[in-house]
Amino acid sequence: MQWTLLLAMTCIAAPALFAQTQPDRSELLKVKPNISGQRNGVFIEPDPMDFADHAGYISLFDGKTLTGWDGQPGTWSVEDGAIVGKSTPEHVAGNTFLVYHGVEARDFDLKLEIKVEWGGGSGIQYRSSTGIPPGRVPGKGEPPLDPRWVMIGPQADFWYPVNAKAKQYSGQLYSQNTSRGIIAWRGQVVQSLPGRLPRLVGNIGDRAQLGAYVKDGAWNQYTIIARGGVILHILNGQLMTVLVDDDPASSNNVSGLFGLQIEGTPCKVSFRNIWLRKIN
Repeated sequence: MQWTLLLAMTCIAAPALFAQTQPDRSELLKVKPNISGQRNGVFIEPDPMDFADHAGYISLFDGKTLTGWDGQPGTWSVEDGAIVGKSTPEHVAGNTFLVYHGVEARDFDLKLEIKVEWGGGSGIQYRSSTGIPPGRVPGKGEPPLDPRWVMIGPQADFWYPVNAKAKQYSGQLYSQNTSRGIIAWRGQVVQSLPGRLPRLVGNIGDRAQLGAYVKDGAWNQYTIIARGGVILHILNGQLMTVLVDDDPASSNNVSGLFGLQIEGTPCKVSFRNIWLRKIN
């Protein structure tokens, strides 16, 4: 038992000891790697992603106007350098989108900051189209639907914690207006195949514990990476959801528009620093 305890203590202490004895990274980068990729006997960790690095990106928002964007009048505005959508009892927005018409993309990196206040929910639409699909009707007390501001396709979800279910939504992949619903929940790696229900092929982490990365009522950094049938949602530096879509007929796997959502009343959603690196 003593040996077991000693081994356990050694395993716990080893990473900290290893980190303390690591050579200076800047010095290692000056060393030519050997055939195995080591520099002075050390493998170098990847560079951390800099959320503020916009090399190769284009801005989808100028910080001052809604140029390139189209949405329901009276719902969307620009306040303090952010796109803001509001839904109040006096002006119920319903479930509606602010659509960007300046670019379409299939493969891309998208970075933005999002904040949801008061209640309700939001999301970032990508690879999407506009229109009213069969069976889609407005909710009770909501304004009539306008095909210009209804979006169809995959969404990176983000919700205010109005209830236990909503607390689980932020970070997941939801298929908007396609009857597919939630395809990949937070914490899951999911594969989608033709003619079959999506299947779980791996876990990222516990759904509830990953919720600790969500900043309720504050700014959150959202990164969406799409390459072919593979889509990643990253929230505040933490991988939340992965979809591997192997269905060529899937609405998740096409080139399309980007959009910003507001849903629920009362609700206030804000977006800023919207940057896109389009691959194709």
